[in-house]
Amino acid sequence: MSDARPVGLFDSGVGGLTVSRQVFRLLPGESTIYFGDNAHVPYGPRTAEELVGFARDILAFLVSRGVKYVIFACNTNSSVSLSVVRNLFAVPMIGLIEPGAREAVRVSTGGRIGVIATEATIKSGAYQRALKSMDAGLAVFGQAAPRLVPLVEAGMAGTAESLAAVAEYGRPLKEAGIDTLILGCTHYLFLEKEFRQVLGPEVKLVDPAVATVKAAREEMARRGLLNDAGGPACHRYYVSGDPRVLQEAARCFLGCAIPPVEQVNLDGK
Repeated sequence: MSDARPVGLFDSGVGGLTVSRQVFRLLPGESTIYFGDNAHVPYGPRTAEELVGFARDILAFLVSRGVKYVIFACNTNSSVSLSVVRNLFAVPMIGLIEPGAREAVRVSTGGRIGVIATEATIKSGAYQRALKSMDAGLAVFGQAAPRLVPLVEAGMAGTAESLAAVAEYGRPLKEAGIDTLILGCTHYLFLEKEFRQVLGPEVKLVDPAVATVKAAREEMARRGLLNDAGGPACHRYYVSGDPRVLQEAARCFLGCAIPPVEQVNLDGK
């Protein structure tokens, strides 16, 4: 039995497009609805109460649009809100933390894993707990990077400013001798070149999006939620702030034009 309903994804802004790209690659038959909460970006300095509130409102919106499954395309909300809102909605959902941690453990050669993420994600300890639960002998090094999301949202990836910021946050991790780094915020893949320049080829970079979408595909198959009917997929995009930011980021990162982005004010419902 085929299920043609869309898959929902959400993030604080443009970073979740890195997850959308993996959905297009690994689940090409699936339609999607993407919500970028760029009126509230960055999420890193937000309180847990605020983050849960944002997630609850966005999920209510996605459910109202008929999604069959939700991918938290945001590490911060995956680490803080998922365990709470999962009990409020019947729609199945998945976050980035456990799949990303599992992939890091798989590829690590020396058991020294770095996690670079927003302040809220690092403070939550979610990646640290997930990694240690998989291998108690791992050495885990966390690094908050509050300047990176604003740089990406401002379209400044690939600039001297972004390289300097990545160097500021990446050097302590390199000095700690990490062999693997989890890019614990979906925005950070926009800065992949900077990370590779700062850390060198000996440090493996883990993008949790790949492992997460693979895990989502497996779960959707178990639940009978895959769209096996064929035909073109339909992708819709919504934001809570300026639509032009997402439109431009999608053009640059996805390499193609996307349908018009619609602004939705969830605060005013």
